[in-house]
Amino acid sequence: MLTDIPYRRILVYTGIVVIAALFLLPFLGSVHLFDSDETNYAETAREMIVTGDYLTVQIDFEPFPEKPPLFFWLQTLSMKIFGINEFAARFPNVLCGIVSLMMLYSFGRKIYGHRFGLLWILSYGAAILPFFFFRSGIIDPWFNLFIFMGIARFIFYLDPEKQRARLKNVLLSALFFGLAVMTKGPVAMLIFLLCFVAFLTLKRFRISTSVTHVVLFILVLALVGGSWFLFQAASGNFGIIREFLNYQVKLLSSDSGVHDGFFGYHLVVLLIGVFPASVIAMKSITKKAEDTELQRLFRQWMYILLLVVLIIFSIVNTKLLHYSSLAYFPLTFLAAWVWDKWLDRKIEIGSWQVVLIILIALFLSGMAIVFPLLTDHYDWLLSKNFSFIGPFAAEALQRDVHWSGYEWLVGLFLILGVIVASVQILRRDWSGMLILHLVVLLFVFASISLFTERVEGYNQRVAIKFYKSLRGQDVYVNTLGFKSYAHLFYFDKQPGEEDDSIERLMTGQLDRDAYFVMKVNKKDIYLERYPELEVLLEKDGYLFTVRRAAPSDP
Repeated sequence: MLTDIPYRRILVYTGIVVIAALFLLPFLGSVHLFDSDETNYAETAREMIVTGDYLTVQIDFEPFPEKPPLFFWLQTLSMKIFGINEFAARFPNVLCGIVSLMMLYSFGRKIYGHRFGLLWILSYGAAILPFFFFRSGIIDPWFNLFIFMGIARFIFYLDPEKQRARLKNVLLSALFFGLAVMTKGPVAMLIFLLCFVAFLTLKRFRISTSVTHVVLFILVLALVGGSWFLFQAASGNFGIIREFLNYQVKLLSSDSGVHDGFFGYHLVVLLIGVFPASVIAMKSITKKAEDTELQRLFRQWMYILLLVVLIIFSIVNTKLLHYSSLAYFPLTFLAAWVWDKWLDRKIEIGSWQVVLIILIALFLSGMAIVFPLLTDHYDWLLSKNFSFIGPFAAEALQRDVHWSGYEWLVGLFLILGVIVASVQILRRDWSGMLILHLVVLLFVFASISLFTERVEGYNQRVAIKFYKSLRGQDVYVNTLGFKSYAHLFYFDKQPGEEDDSIERLMTGQLDRDAYFVMKVNKKDIYLERYPELEVLLEKDGYLFTVRRAAPSDP
């Protein structure tokens, strides 16, 4: 017979699976994959299936040395089960979301107890960006999960009260770091090493370990994280390894000129994107003592990890939304810590925090209210001649995207719910924090359900429909003037021996028609450069053209 405690854990894990599935699965495949990351990764998985080569990571049937294969293997397995489609490309991250929440409860329970585990789940699950990324087809959720599990197990290894489990924890830590390397590369180890050096400095370079454990850690890490590289070396593909390492260096180089942003970019991303946990966690900066050494170690490492992620990706010149996503774990941990102490009346939520919560909610609700109104009244927006609205965006705004007229209610729901929650928080009523998180969770779910498909309609839908209309035809398909992987995935391109480079398709003799898609802001350049292009259609900011093959002799 199950005792009360194991039964409660089983109930929690079952609840996580059921509730996460209810929030993450609906409409998962109803929207086309977004260019370029989602289509890039899904296309790589598709090409593995098409070619039957599961060792070589490739794109457009050429080696793609930027990423190791683990995430693509997960997508490939999903596509084997569900077919090659959007649902299958995103489903691995739904599983990642479920595993992540289970992991948070498990770690939280072991460190502070059952209640803390539940609070950490709510802090993480109700935050905006974590929810969004678990419904995407990008690599980062699994990458972050493996890194965090590696760090957590290493913290457990350091706990002097868990001597019997030290070997298990050091092996599990190395295993998870190896899986992280196999997911996205050695940046995982760079983050860990920086955190470890910071921790060693605080400890004045005195920690309890053994040579045996260090050797075992390195050995497991090398075998798991280096397995793909060893297979490549054994196959003689040293060029792929060299290009992969060069890409990793370039990725962290501050010389990159793409996706530039200001130094505090990720601070703003985390403040708004991990709301409301980001505001609540601010109160965690305190000298309050912990009851156990494990609690002290874990909280210390969470501060270190948060700062390391922020510093690294603030220094890196390339600024992308998901680069700081590893910080979601420590940030929500600190928010759960504050929430837990607040319930025990050991910490007060400041009135300034409540004001900041309301201000951020006003911003988010304002976005939800204003966006559909502006896009539905694009003529007014275009009449203002804003400098940030270029030719492509101007055409995009005029697309036929249907709005029901009631989307603004989502924004109203958020601000009213946050105000009710804020009043309860100021009264020190425990229900206030619960209402706040549930309101934000429902707002995010409703916003994704209502807005994602419409945003996709403004961004790319007409182009993807064009690619799909050519599927199965004996033609070439490519883009001009912008980087895309969507034409490969949605045209269902097959491998071939012929040279289908842009130069050859534009200047050489064609054996079949070649279709090209460009954005309207580049049409004058390319139509002048390639006068043989025949314009088929101009719609929604895109120009669809074809270069006809020479008629064959009778």
